[in-house]
Amino acid sequence: MKYAHDTESPIFSYNSEIEISAVVNLVYLAARDSYRVEREDKAGEGYVDFIFFPDRRNADAFILELKIDSPPEDAIRQIKDRGYMLRFQGKLGETPKYTGRILAVGISYNKKTKEHFCKVEQL
Repeated sequence: MKYAHDTESPIFSYNSEIEISAVVNLVYLAARDSYRVEREDKAGEGYVDFIFFPDRRNADAFILELKIDSPPEDAIRQIKDRGYMLRFQGKLGETPKYTGRILAVGISYNKKTKEHFCKVEQL
């Protein structure tokens, strides 16, 4: 991710969350072969930055939240606290659409050090 961020982002927007989102889109471009990728999708009590819906019912699903100047643990906590995983469980009385694991991915970026951090947890 750092390489893509360093080589593809304009210097004037380098530190913005919108630019980080564009870098995530670039890095995860190949995921579109196996996932439907949605940005700012309604999930639980808010809008998740990225959500990866697998093409196969039993494949792993991903919820990706971005944070700037916060640790990736804050992103994971937001995913849990706001119930973003409900997006994969279907509506009340429905059979869940996905049977694979649901993974919470927190990616953070430190503006001062220009470092990226990532944490993944199974929900």
